[in-house]
Amino acid sequence: MVIGVTLYPPATGLTIDLGVKVNIDHLKTSEQIVKAFSTPDFIDILSKGNMLALIVFSILVGLATASSGHKGRVFSEFLSSGNHVMMKLISYIMYYAPIGLCAYFAYFIGTYGPDLLGSYFKAMILYYPAAILYFFLGFSGYAYIAGQFTGVKTFWRNIIPPSITALATGSSMAAIPLNLEAAKRIGVPEDIREIIIPIGATIHMDGSCLAAILKIAVLFGIFNISFSGAETVLTAMGIALLTGTVVSGIPAGGMIGELLIISLYGFPLEAFPIITMIGTLVDPPATMLNSAGDNVVSMIVSRMLGGKNWMTNSK
Repeated sequence: MVIGVTLYPPATGLTIDLGVKVNIDHLKTSEQIVKAFSTPDFIDILSKGNMLALIVFSILVGLATASSGHKGRVFSEFLSSGNHVMMKLISYIMYYAPIGLCAYFAYFIGTYGPDLLGSYFKAMILYYPAAILYFFLGFSGYAYIAGQFTGVKTFWRNIIPPSITALATGSSMAAIPLNLEAAKRIGVPEDIREIIIPIGATIHMDGSCLAAILKIAVLFGIFNISFSGAETVLTAMGIALLTGTVVSGIPAGGMIGELLIISLYGFPLEAFPIITMIGTLVDPPATMLNSAGDNVVSMIVSRMLGGKNWMTNSK
């Protein structure tokens, strides 16, 4: 995807005045990592600009609660209750959120219609062929690493049903039963497939990583920032990996990932609906890649743990 957005920039010539100034800090990679995972003061952890630090803090609180045993049970029940309350609150908000988003997009299309739609069209022309190419070539390469030509043939003989399910439902979770059945027919041992595929459905996202690079490139183009140079590309790849692992298990994780991109780069929140639409448009093929990627990873893990003859030994 980095090669694709470099050769075919999806937002070339598109400039949208959102009424705010954008100042992207060109920090060293090490400084960006520290800035992403930490805050100068504890109260800043609740800021929308420090989402990754908040996620890390939440994970640490969860681990501390789980390891506290009986003494932490009351706090655990408090967190569980708070989670249910927040989910209910979000469900109320989401009843009216589509109205606001539709109004926002109506304004955008009315003001920047041809240019914005042209940019989305370019993004789709880039993403869909790249996703298809990665689906056939990338996964064939991984299957070859796992089981050479036998692995490739066995993989493609069984992966289509879960892939179609993921494509149609837009959910890696919905494809888990078929993915587990496909892995069983491929010969992946039960202890490996029962761990890799469910965990992979939440933290291993090939398609989402590709989409994150596309979203970053579109934002760079809109705000007339050059998407070039090793440091810029490596930073974008690191952020893409974060959005594909750290937040993908969270409900509406795609939107959380988009907010993470905006907060880490310092883009204005007005840019959020722009990349949200990209996320919606690329979601079906991205989910297909996410789901199929979990299956082929289970094959690679089987190869690592079972040796080169793992497929023969599983029969």
